[in-house]
Amino acid sequence: MKEKVQEALNKVRPFLQRDGGDVELVDVTPEGVVQVRLKGVCGTCPGATMTLKNGIERVLKQELPEVKSVVAV
Repeated sequence: MKEKVQEALNKVRPFLQRDGGDVELVDVTPEGVVQVRLKGVCGTCPGATMTLKNGIERVLKQELPEVKSVVAV
């Protein structure tokens, strides 16, 4: 599952990098919780939570229905 999540994140990554940020996959729990680390400007951006939930989480859930949520660690 981790490989599939990484592939899905690779689809989102260019949009984050365009704005000076990035996302790193930390882990995927057996319960379907994806743990990521926001990097660059995404790590300190006031809109990071919105990016995480409305962007990254939405795409991952569309690609992989087994993903329950995405959290920043």
